[in-house]
Amino acid sequence: MALTGFMLGGFLLVHTIGNSTIFWGRSAFNAYAHHLHSLGIFVPIFELGLFSIFFLHVITGIILFLENRKARGSKYEVETSAGGRTIGSKTMPYTGIAIFVFILIHLINFHFVQKTETKTISDFVTQVLNNPFFTLIYGVGICLLFIHISHGFWSLLQTFGISHPKYDNPLRLITWALAGIMGGVFILITLLMVISRNQLL
Repeated sequence: MALTGFMLGGFLLVHTIGNSTIFWGRSAFNAYAHHLHSLGIFVPIFELGLFSIFFLHVITGIILFLENRKARGSKYEVETSAGGRTIGSKTMPYTGIAIFVFILIHLINFHFVQKTETKTISDFVTQVLNNPFFTLIYGVGICLLFIHISHGFWSLLQTFGISHPKYDNPLRLITWALAGIMGGVFILITLLMVISRNQLL
């Protein structure tokens, strides 16, 4: 679970950096997208690998969730915040399901859509994020993603043995900051399309 989460986190970081080119306007963003598609055969190979990692992450998450439920036997009679439990740790299975649905919507909007020579990726971004329905979907989806990965990053550090009472609090702040930066970039992109619709026109 931690290993696939680490790989997905690495992809998300690269995706965040790449999508941040949108702040430099249409040409920069389209150039980034063109560079990715110029990689040819490596693109479907990478996508297949990414899908496999994501599928393994989902399946592992479901198995762990069911095993935890089975081991616990019944719902706790008293819920406490002992052990430093956060909203992220309490809601991991549920935010995971919501993120899965969000990713499907995202792929339908940008990956499976029929590309044309007269319509670039920036055109699709403008069209989708100028739709109030999708603005809301992306806003909620990104917030849930932040909650999920804020605990996910922290959890994988624990799994990899990167933990010490002296450094746990700073490490937790770092994981929250990293998740916040990633989520913040995507939230800003969404807001940019609402506030300044001409950014990519």
